[in-house]
Amino acid sequence: MLGGAAGVVWLVLPVMTINAEVPVAAARGGPVAGAGEQGRQDAEGGTSAADLVLPLVAVGGVGVLAGYGYVRRTRRARTRTTPGVVSPQPPVTPLPVLERQAAAALVQADDCLRTSREELAFAEARFGTDAGSGATVVEPFVRALREAERELSAAFAIRLRYDRGVPEEDAARRHALAGIVGRCAEAGRRLDAETPAFDQLRSLETELDSALGIAEGRFRDLAGRAGGVDATLADLNTRYTPAAVSVTGYVEQAKDRLVFATTHLNQARQAADLDDTGTAIRHLRSAEGAISQADVFLNDVDQLANALAAAAELVPAALTGAEAELARATTEPPSRRLHADTTLAAVREELTGDSPYDPLDALRRVVRAVLPPGAGRDGVLGVAAWLVGRSDVGSADGFVATHRGAVGVGARTRLAEARPLLTSDPAAADVPALEAREAAEQDVRMHGNPYAGAADDRTGGVGGAVLGGILLGEDPDGGPPLAFGGPATRRRRGLPST
Repeated sequence: MLGGAAGVVWLVLPVMTINAEVPVAAARGGPVAGAGEQGRQDAEGGTSAADLVLPLVAVGGVGVLAGYGYVRRTRRARTRTTPGVVSPQPPVTPLPVLERQAAAALVQADDCLRTSREELAFAEARFGTDAGSGATVVEPFVRALREAERELSAAFAIRLRYDRGVPEEDAARRHALAGIVGRCAEAGRRLDAETPAFDQLRSLETELDSALGIAEGRFRDLAGRAGGVDATLADLNTRYTPAAVSVTGYVEQAKDRLVFATTHLNQARQAADLDDTGTAIRHLRSAEGAISQADVFLNDVDQLANALAAAAELVPAALTGAEAELARATTEPPSRRLHADTTLAAVREELTGDSPYDPLDALRRVVRAVLPPGAGRDGVLGVAAWLVGRSDVGSADGFVATHRGAVGVGARTRLAEARPLLTSDPAAADVPALEAREAAEQDVRMHGNPYAGAADDRTGGVGGAVLGGILLGEDPDGGPPLAFGGPATRRRRGLPST
């Protein structure tokens, strides 16, 4: 603006001085007089072209600078993030970023539920779950878990539809991802809201000795069971194919968790003797988490043994039922009929042969070849479908529970899809359950064990505890243990940083 004003003054100044009555001294001599005469002619005839050049250049420069400043101000206004200034086009978070946020929310909410369920079992062991005062005192927390589970199930249902491309529009997909995050947040909030009352129920600060006694009792029971389960596993390996025994190594992993539990139970007792209650509680929670997972490992071996035995008894009847079903299905396409006949013949050959086989897989193939979709649990084929589905869902769930520190959202989503199908369509539950187990195993292989080779008397079993999600894995010693609650409260028993 100052430059523009100067230019205007420069243009106007000659005009203002044309008629000024200023005395001019008379000139002497020819040449000088000629120059004076020319000056008088210029004054009378107007300003020269040279007098206009500089003002015009100044005004033009000011115009260019003003235009450049306007462009810069416009660009800053469009991209400004200063509080109080609304951008005409606010930045949009890319879908892949929102997808990662939703996946992390699902994993965290699932972990919170699993940890809360495990610690609640120790409270139930103290107060009991039979009708009466024991059931009454734990009921609010059982109810909170159910409500959180409903929110998480809804979130996983949205995720499942999202993975299948529903909805299609970007705006609707953003809304779906926001719904996932919101549902997970509500599940966590429900658990966080019950944390103070749950801590009051457990009263570990004043009832630590009782809680330690319960944990030590469960530890002794599991240690005593390990030998018998090991014998069961050895028997499975001799009677069935290696593919049938999906629990190979489970006894060793159970023992690894028990070693970890031993260490932390001892440290909890030592801290309690020194009246260091906070440290004692932290070690107790670490031990309780390991005890819960050792129980899962051993139970999975026993459950698989029972499922294989039941399947072996059911295979002959399933074959007969399948053949009867084919005889009634006169409208089956020739290709489907040929596939079913071939499958049944192969299963019958395995059944009558001398080599070990996989009874659960035999039932699975029979059901897939013959049973129509949505057949439910009626008849021998329905029972076979339910037996196979229940075994596969349980196997996947146990693997996720004991390896959740490495298992991602894909496996958990498939598992969430399989669970309700056990009731409505057990034959359909088998496929997502197997996919969940496969995806979880792949996650574990990709994750590895950052604590391998670092164990000593105080850190034995830390790698397994981190892999199992008992510890957060944030420190060289494995980090703090997790407790009942949602994201805002589950770290409250954490070990202090050193």
